[in-house]
Amino acid sequence: MKILISNDDGFRAEGIVALYEALKTIAEVEVVAPEHNNSAKSNALTLHTPLYVNRADNGFRYVNGTPADCVHIALTGLLGYRPDLVVSGINNGANMGDDTLYSGTVGAAMEGFLFGIPAIAVSQMEKGWAHVAAAAQKVKQLIAQMQSGDLLQAQPWLLNVNIPNLPLDQIRSPKLCRLGRRHAAEPVITQVDPRGQTMYWIGNAGPAMDDSEGTDFHSAKLGHMVVTPLKVDLTEHHSLEVWSSAFERLHATEPS
Repeated sequence: MKILISNDDGFRAEGIVALYEALKTIAEVEVVAPEHNNSAKSNALTLHTPLYVNRADNGFRYVNGTPADCVHIALTGLLGYRPDLVVSGINNGANMGDDTLYSGTVGAAMEGFLFGIPAIAVSQMEKGWAHVAAAAQKVKQLIAQMQSGDLLQAQPWLLNVNIPNLPLDQIRSPKLCRLGRRHAAEPVITQVDPRGQTMYWIGNAGPAMDDSEGTDFHSAKLGHMVVTPLKVDLTEHHSLEVWSSAFERLHATEPS
């Protein structure tokens, strides 16, 4: 089994190191990750400046670009082979609900999925890396089970996984969930720089708005390893018929 690992916290982050140490015991693993923290970069690709790949003293390769850049470069020439699985993480903090739209961790995994490769985005629910080795072991167990169940040879899929910051024996069984929803973000933070110009900092994410039973937020509170299948198709299929009728009415009112 060949696994490509990336992340959005940078190639020296504790999460990616723990993930590599765990997965190298069951697979041939390569790491291609951003040089610096690239949180909230989503699926962004760098198109107007050159990208460079370097190898760190720990053997990881790092790129002066986004998480999606790393996976894209790896799959389109850097590796020279097609991995069986792309794993992104372990992220320093949760990626649940609306977070998945902004997450660089999810963006890296999604890039693998877009190339037709099964992919997993992995995050810890709290920041600070507490029990990150336990989280890595849970990912290792999940992947080993998937391999034995022939899921890596199936049609490509994309999973978003969030793991509580708990000792290994306290992490509850994987729970399949839908994404919840958050309230709007907190207000922007303003400051004045030494030259008198106003600076703006994006506010923190809002609290959970939909954390009802069946959502990732709900299961996370109960200590489960939370798993959500994701899709890329953003089409609102249920509204196609409604919009079709609306456009027919609009067309009928156009002047001849």
